[in-house]
Amino acid sequence: MTTTIPTTPRRTSPRPSAAGAVLAVGAGLSAVAFAIAVVGLIVDPTVLTGAPAWMKPAKFSFSIAVYLLTLRWILSHVRGHARLLAALGTVITVALVAEIVLVEMQVLRGTTSHYNESSDLDAAVWYAMGGIVSLVLIATIAAGVLALRQRGLDPGLAAGLRWGIGICVLGMLAAVTMIFNKAWNDSGGHTVGAADGGAGMPITGWSLEHGDLRVGHFIGLHALQVLPLLAWALLRWTRLDATTRARLLTVSGMSYTAVVLLVTWQAIRGQSVVRPDGETLAVAAALAGLAAVATVMVLRRNRRGITLVG
Repeated sequence: MTTTIPTTPRRTSPRPSAAGAVLAVGAGLSAVAFAIAVVGLIVDPTVLTGAPAWMKPAKFSFSIAVYLLTLRWILSHVRGHARLLAALGTVITVALVAEIVLVEMQVLRGTTSHYNESSDLDAAVWYAMGGIVSLVLIATIAAGVLALRQRGLDPGLAAGLRWGIGICVLGMLAAVTMIFNKAWNDSGGHTVGAADGGAGMPITGWSLEHGDLRVGHFIGLHALQVLPLLAWALLRWTRLDATTRARLLTVSGMSYTAVVLLVTWQAIRGQSVVRPDGETLAVAAALAGLAAVATVMVLRRNRRGITLVG
Protein backbone atom coordinates (compact mmCIF):
# COMPACT_ATOMS: atom_id res chain seq x y z
CA MET A 1 0.00 0.00 0.00
CA THR A 2 1.40 3.36 -1.00
CA THR A 3 0.76 6.37 1.17
CA THR A 4 0.52 9.71 -0.62
CA ILE A 5 1.59 12.68 1.44
CA PRO A 6 -0.31 15.82 0.50
CA THR A 7 1.89 18.72 -0.45
CA THR A 8 1.25 22.45 -0.50
CA PRO A 9 0.78 23.69 -4.06
CA ARG A 10 3.68 25.74 -5.34
CA ARG A 11 2.92 29.39 -5.93
CA THR A 12 2.79 30.17 -9.61
CA SER A 13 2.67 33.96 -9.41
CA PRO A 14 5.72 35.47 -11.12
CA ARG A 15 8.39 37.23 -9.16
CA PRO A 16 8.54 41.00 -9.50
CA SER A 17 10.43 41.85 -12.71
CA ALA A 18 13.55 43.98 -12.86
CA ALA A 19 11.60 46.59 -14.86
CA GLY A 20 8.89 46.66 -12.19
CA ALA A 21 11.46 47.09 -9.45
CA VAL A 22 13.18 49.98 -11.24
CA LEU A 23 9.87 51.73 -11.95
CA ALA A 24 8.83 51.29 -8.31
CA VAL A 25 12.08 52.87 -7.12
CA GLY A 26 11.50 55.77 -9.51
CA ALA A 27 7.97 56.23 -8.18
CA GLY A 28 9.36 56.24 -4.63
CA LEU A 29 11.94 58.88 -5.48
CA SER A 30 9.22 60.95 -7.15
CA ALA A 31 7.14 60.69 -3.99
CA VAL A 32 10.09 62.00 -1.96
CA ALA A 33 10.48 64.89 -4.42
CA PHE A 34 6.75 65.59 -4.10
CA ALA A 35 7.09 65.77 -0.29
CA ILE A 36 10.00 68.21 -0.66
CA ALA A 37 7.95 70.36 -3.01
CA VAL A 38 5.02 70.40 -0.59
CA VAL A 39 7.34 71.60 2.17
CA GLY A 40 8.63 74.23 -0.24
CA LEU A 41 5.08 75.42 -0.90
CA ILE A 42 4.57 75.86 2.83
CA VAL A 43 7.82 77.59 3.79
CA ASP A 44 8.95 79.38 0.60
CA PRO A 45 6.82 82.34 -0.58
CA THR A 46 8.75 82.75 -3.86
CA VAL A 47 6.56 83.32 -6.93
CA LEU A 48 7.64 82.50 -10.50
CA THR A 49 5.56 83.46 -13.56
CA GLY A 50 2.62 84.30 -11.34
CA ALA A 51 2.50 80.99 -9.42
CA PRO A 52 4.14 79.62 -6.24
CA ALA A 53 7.64 78.54 -7.23
CA TRP A 54 7.28 75.05 -5.77
CA MET A 55 3.95 74.32 -7.48
CA LYS A 56 5.59 73.07 -10.70
CA PRO A 57 7.91 70.60 -8.90
CA ALA A 58 4.92 69.36 -6.88
CA LYS A 59 2.82 68.76 -10.00
CA PHE A 60 5.67 67.20 -11.94
CA SER A 61 6.76 64.82 -9.20
CA PHE A 62 3.20 63.70 -8.40
CA SER A 63 2.35 63.16 -12.07
CA ILE A 64 5.60 61.27 -12.70
CA ALA A 65 5.02 58.99 -9.70
CA VAL A 66 1.55 58.11 -11.01
CA TYR A 67 2.92 57.60 -14.53
CA LEU A 68 5.68 55.23 -13.34
CA LEU A 69 3.29 53.17 -11.23
CA THR A 70 0.81 52.92 -14.09
CA LEU A 71 3.52 51.88 -16.53
CA ARG A 72 4.69 49.28 -14.00
CA TRP A 73 1.19 47.79 -13.90
CA ILE A 74 0.89 47.81 -17.70
CA LEU A 75 4.26 46.09 -18.19
CA SER A 76 3.31 43.44 -15.62
CA HIS A 77 1.10 41.98 -18.36
CA VAL A 78 4.09 41.42 -20.66
CA ARG A 79 5.68 37.98 -20.62
CA GLY A 80 9.25 37.64 -21.83
CA HIS A 81 11.57 40.41 -23.07
CA ALA A 82 12.86 40.82 -19.50
CA ARG A 83 16.13 42.49 -20.45
CA LEU A 84 14.52 44.87 -22.91
CA LEU A 85 11.80 45.81 -20.43
CA ALA A 86 14.44 46.39 -17.73
CA ALA A 87 16.39 48.65 -20.11
CA LEU A 88 13.28 50.61 -21.08
CA GLY A 89 12.18 50.92 -17.45
CA THR A 90 15.63 52.16 -16.46
CA VAL A 91 15.75 54.75 -19.26
CA ILE A 92 12.31 56.09 -18.40
CA THR A 93 12.96 56.13 -14.65
CA VAL A 94 16.40 57.79 -14.81
CA ALA A 95 15.19 60.35 -17.34
CA LEU A 96 12.11 61.39 -15.37
CA VAL A 97 13.91 61.49 -12.02
CA ALA A 98 16.57 63.65 -13.67
CA GLU A 99 13.83 65.98 -14.91
CA ILE A 100 12.45 66.37 -11.40
CA VAL A 101 15.96 67.15 -10.12
CA LEU A 102 16.42 69.81 -12.79
CA VAL A 103 13.04 71.41 -12.09
CA GLU A 104 13.72 71.59 -8.35
CA MET A 105 17.27 72.83 -8.93
CA GLN A 106 15.94 75.74 -10.96
CA VAL A 107 13.46 76.61 -8.23
CA LEU A 108 16.31 76.68 -5.72
CA ARG A 109 18.14 79.04 -8.09
CA GLY A 110 15.06 81.26 -8.16
CA THR A 111 14.31 80.86 -11.85
CA THR A 112 12.14 78.86 -14.24
CA SER A 113 13.08 75.53 -15.80
CA HIS A 114 11.08 75.55 -19.03
CA TYR A 115 11.51 77.91 -22.01
CA ASN A 116 14.35 79.67 -20.18
CA GLU A 117 17.47 80.68 -22.10
CA SER A 118 18.43 83.72 -20.03
CA SER A 119 21.87 82.23 -19.24
CA ASP A 120 24.06 79.41 -20.55
CA LEU A 121 23.12 77.22 -17.58
CA ASP A 122 19.41 77.93 -17.96
CA ALA A 123 19.59 77.11 -21.67
CA ALA A 124 21.49 73.89 -20.93
CA VAL A 125 18.80 72.84 -18.44
CA TRP A 126 16.03 73.60 -20.91
CA TYR A 127 17.71 71.69 -23.75
CA ALA A 128 18.47 68.77 -21.42
CA MET A 129 14.80 68.50 -20.53
CA GLY A 130 13.96 68.48 -24.22
CA GLY A 131 16.26 65.50 -24.65
CA ILE A 132 14.72 63.82 -21.61
CA VAL A 133 11.21 64.15 -23.02
CA SER A 134 12.39 62.68 -26.34
CA LEU A 135 13.93 59.67 -24.57
CA VAL A 136 10.78 59.08 -22.51
CA LEU A 137 8.60 59.35 -25.62
CA ILE A 138 10.63 56.79 -27.56
CA ALA A 139 10.91 54.41 -24.60
CA THR A 140 7.18 54.69 -23.86
CA ILE A 141 6.32 53.85 -27.47
CA ALA A 142 8.65 50.84 -27.36
CA ALA A 143 7.19 49.62 -24.06
CA GLY A 144 3.69 50.15 -25.42
CA VAL A 145 4.42 48.08 -28.51
CA LEU A 146 5.62 45.20 -26.32
CA ALA A 147 2.49 45.42 -24.17
CA LEU A 148 0.14 45.55 -27.14
CA ARG A 149 1.80 42.58 -28.85
CA GLN A 150 1.18 40.44 -25.79
CA ARG A 151 -1.13 37.53 -26.57
CA GLY A 152 -3.77 36.11 -24.29
CA LEU A 153 -4.96 39.41 -22.83
CA ASP A 154 -8.67 39.97 -22.33
CA PRO A 155 -9.86 41.91 -25.42
CA GLY A 156 -11.51 44.62 -23.33
CA LEU A 157 -8.42 45.14 -21.19
CA ALA A 158 -6.21 45.08 -24.30
CA ALA A 159 -8.36 47.82 -25.85
CA GLY A 160 -8.00 49.94 -22.71
CA LEU A 161 -4.22 49.53 -22.74
CA ARG A 162 -4.03 50.23 -26.47
CA TRP A 163 -6.01 53.45 -26.30
CA GLY A 164 -4.41 54.57 -23.04
CA ILE A 165 -0.88 54.19 -24.37
CA GLY A 166 -1.69 55.69 -27.76
CA ILE A 167 -3.38 58.79 -26.38
CA CYS A 168 -0.65 59.20 -23.77
CA VAL A 169 1.86 59.41 -26.63
CA LEU A 170 -0.45 61.95 -28.32
CA GLY A 171 -0.39 63.98 -25.09
CA MET A 172 3.42 63.90 -25.08
CA LEU A 173 3.48 65.10 -28.69
CA ALA A 174 1.07 67.91 -27.80
CA ALA A 175 3.89 69.44 -25.76
CA VAL A 176 5.71 70.14 -29.04
CA THR A 177 3.22 72.94 -29.72
CA MET A 178 4.66 74.81 -26.72
CA ILE A 179 8.16 74.81 -28.21
CA PHE A 180 6.95 76.54 -31.37
CA ASN A 181 4.67 78.98 -29.54
CA LYS A 182 7.10 81.90 -29.80
CA ALA A 183 4.78 84.76 -30.69
CA TRP A 184 4.54 85.85 -27.04
CA ASN A 185 7.52 84.00 -25.53
CA ASP A 186 10.93 84.09 -27.22
CA SER A 187 11.83 80.53 -26.19
CA GLY A 188 8.32 79.09 -26.48
CA GLY A 189 5.67 78.79 -23.80
CA HIS A 190 2.28 77.39 -22.92
CA THR A 191 0.14 80.54 -23.09
CA VAL A 192 -1.38 81.62 -26.41
CA GLY A 193 -2.33 85.29 -26.57
CA ALA A 194 0.00 86.58 -23.86
CA ALA A 195 3.27 85.85 -22.11
CA ASP A 196 3.28 83.00 -19.59
CA GLY A 197 1.92 84.05 -16.22
CA GLY A 198 -1.19 85.98 -15.33
CA ALA A 199 -4.40 84.73 -13.75
CA GLY A 200 -4.58 80.95 -13.63
CA MET A 201 -6.72 78.15 -12.25
CA PRO A 202 -5.88 76.81 -8.78
CA ILE A 203 -3.25 74.03 -8.76
CA THR A 204 -3.13 73.52 -12.55
CA GLY A 205 -2.34 77.17 -13.26
CA TRP A 206 -4.15 76.98 -16.61
CA SER A 207 -4.82 80.47 -17.92
CA LEU A 208 -8.21 81.94 -17.14
CA GLU A 209 -7.87 84.61 -19.82
CA HIS A 210 -5.98 83.09 -22.75
CA GLY A 211 -5.32 79.81 -24.51
CA ASP A 212 -3.19 77.29 -22.61
CA LEU A 213 -1.47 74.43 -24.42
CA ARG A 214 -0.94 72.53 -21.18
CA VAL A 215 -4.60 71.48 -21.09
CA GLY A 216 -4.40 69.05 -24.02
CA HIS A 217 -0.97 67.88 -22.87
CA PHE A 218 -2.30 67.06 -19.38
CA ILE A 219 -5.50 65.37 -20.52
CA GLY A 220 -3.65 63.31 -23.10
CA LEU A 221 -0.96 62.12 -20.67
CA HIS A 222 -3.48 60.89 -18.14
CA ALA A 223 -5.31 58.71 -20.64
CA LEU A 224 -2.67 56.22 -19.53
CA GLN A 225 -4.54 55.93 -16.23
CA VAL A 226 -8.14 56.70 -17.23
CA LEU A 227 -8.69 54.21 -20.06
CA PRO A 228 -6.94 51.14 -18.58
CA LEU A 229 -8.79 51.86 -15.32
CA LEU A 230 -12.10 52.01 -17.22
CA ALA A 231 -11.24 48.72 -18.94
CA TRP A 232 -10.45 47.11 -15.59
CA ALA A 233 -13.67 48.45 -14.03
CA LEU A 234 -15.80 47.04 -16.87
CA LEU A 235 -14.05 43.70 -16.53
CA ARG A 236 -14.36 43.63 -12.75
CA TRP A 237 -17.78 45.15 -12.13
CA THR A 238 -19.96 44.20 -15.12
CA ARG A 239 -21.02 41.02 -16.89
CA LEU A 240 -20.45 42.47 -20.34
CA ASP A 241 -18.80 40.10 -22.78
CA ALA A 242 -15.26 40.81 -23.97
CA THR A 243 -16.33 41.99 -27.43
CA THR A 244 -18.77 44.53 -26.02
CA ARG A 245 -16.22 45.84 -23.54
CA ALA A 246 -13.65 46.21 -26.30
CA ARG A 247 -16.16 48.16 -28.39
CA LEU A 248 -17.00 50.43 -25.47
CA LEU A 249 -13.30 51.10 -24.95
CA THR A 250 -12.99 51.96 -28.64
CA VAL A 251 -15.81 54.48 -28.31
CA SER A 252 -14.19 55.86 -25.15
CA GLY A 253 -10.76 56.03 -26.78
CA MET A 254 -12.05 57.84 -29.86
CA SER A 255 -14.03 60.26 -27.68
CA TYR A 256 -11.02 60.88 -25.44
CA THR A 257 -8.84 61.58 -28.48
CA ALA A 258 -11.43 64.04 -29.75
CA VAL A 259 -11.39 65.87 -26.41
CA VAL A 260 -7.59 66.19 -26.48
CA LEU A 261 -7.74 67.60 -30.01
CA LEU A 262 -10.65 69.89 -29.11
CA VAL A 263 -8.97 71.56 -26.11
CA THR A 264 -5.69 71.86 -28.04
CA TRP A 265 -7.52 73.52 -30.93
CA GLN A 266 -9.25 75.79 -28.43
CA ALA A 267 -5.90 76.77 -26.90
CA ILE A 268 -4.27 77.44 -30.29
CA ARG A 269 -7.09 79.90 -30.96
CA GLY A 270 -6.08 81.80 -27.81
CA GLN A 271 -9.21 80.79 -25.91
CA SER A 272 -9.22 79.89 -22.24
CA VAL A 273 -10.53 76.42 -21.43
CA VAL A 274 -13.06 78.00 -19.04
CA ARG A 275 -14.30 80.51 -21.63
CA PRO A 276 -15.37 78.49 -24.66
CA ASP A 277 -17.06 80.35 -27.49
CA GLY A 278 -20.09 79.17 -29.43
CA GLU A 279 -18.00 77.32 -31.98
CA THR A 280 -16.17 75.33 -29.31
CA LEU A 281 -19.41 74.54 -27.51
CA ALA A 282 -21.05 73.38 -30.74
CA VAL A 283 -18.19 71.00 -31.52
CA ALA A 284 -18.19 69.71 -27.93
CA ALA A 285 -21.95 69.08 -28.09
CA ALA A 286 -21.62 67.24 -31.40
CA LEU A 287 -18.84 65.04 -30.01
CA ALA A 288 -20.86 64.27 -26.88
CA GLY A 289 -23.87 63.34 -29.01
CA LEU A 290 -21.84 61.04 -31.23
CA ALA A 291 -20.27 59.36 -28.19
CA ALA A 292 -23.71 58.82 -26.62
CA VAL A 293 -25.20 57.36 -29.80
CA ALA A 294 -22.21 55.05 -30.31
CA THR A 295 -22.40 53.85 -26.70
CA VAL A 296 -26.11 53.06 -26.99
CA MET A 297 -25.55 51.18 -30.24
CA VAL A 298 -22.81 49.06 -28.67
CA LEU A 299 -24.94 48.22 -25.64
CA ARG A 300 -27.96 47.33 -27.76
CA ARG A 301 -25.87 44.72 -29.57
CA ASN A 302 -24.99 43.14 -26.21
CA ARG A 303 -27.65 40.59 -25.26
CA ARG A 304 -26.62 40.41 -21.60
CA GLY A 305 -27.20 44.06 -20.84
CA ILE A 306 -24.94 45.95 -18.43
CA THR A 307 -25.58 43.93 -15.30
CA LEU A 308 -23.32 45.04 -12.43
CA VAL A 309 -21.43 42.51 -10.38
CA GLY A 310 -22.11 42.83 -6.69
